[in-house]
Amino acid sequence: MRLQGKTVLVTAAGQGIGQAAALAMAAEGAHVVATDVKASLLESYQGVPRVSTAVLDVLDKAAIARQVASMARIDAVFNCAGYVHNGTILEATDDDWNFAFNLNARSQFWMIQQVIPRMLDQGGGSIINMASVCSSVRGLPNRFIYGSSKAAVIGLTKSVAADYVAKGIRCNCICPGTVDTPSLGDRINSYADPVEARKNFIARQPMGRLAQAHEIAPIIVYLASDESQFATGNAFMVDGGMTI
Repeated sequence: MRLQGKTVLVTAAGQGIGQAAALAMAAEGAHVVATDVKASLLESYQGVPRVSTAVLDVLDKAAIARQVASMARIDAVFNCAGYVHNGTILEATDDDWNFAFNLNARSQFWMIQQVIPRMLDQGGGSIINMASVCSSVRGLPNRFIYGSSKAAVIGLTKSVAADYVAKGIRCNCICPGTVDTPSLGDRINSYADPVEARKNFIARQPMGRLAQAHEIAPIIVYLASDESQFATGNAFMVDGGMTI
């Protein structure tokens, strides 16, 4: 098993990519601490080997500190929590901007601040951040706030990687394309015509389909494993050809 003996902390593990990643890493031998702000979403892990759960609001800095302190060791962390706002700059509000940057970027900043001292004491570790193709990689229509916040994640990732590259800590981010998750379903259902909205999402995919969450999980397993020991400071595209 590729992650035998490792302990991994995952945020937003209740559904979607976070859940797929948690299950994939547990299947590879890791002990996974799956967290989510919604306790009900963690019930699906009952009876799953090598997975324990904890309710965690990543917008609460003190709660992050308590969660990290409660763990005997942390070999890898997957910062998956995030939110997608719709709209252009003319439709953006200060409240939406602040919420997006707090959840999509500041929560990662807080988590990384907590785990790095632990990883330094252990002799190393892997930090995996959720970014997006919609970021500094590509500008997409009606994703002004989201794309801006995910561009910040890429910058954060590279900065952390540069500071700790010689100290055994790797920091990378993943940039998925459009993934068919409950979060996407909520966004599609917010349109006046959800059926047409789904068709439009699919139409812009070079492969002619949306990604499934389990198709994103393997890159997270790789980055949490020792196989990726020479990879740091990178944004890994898993986008179905959106960046060709």
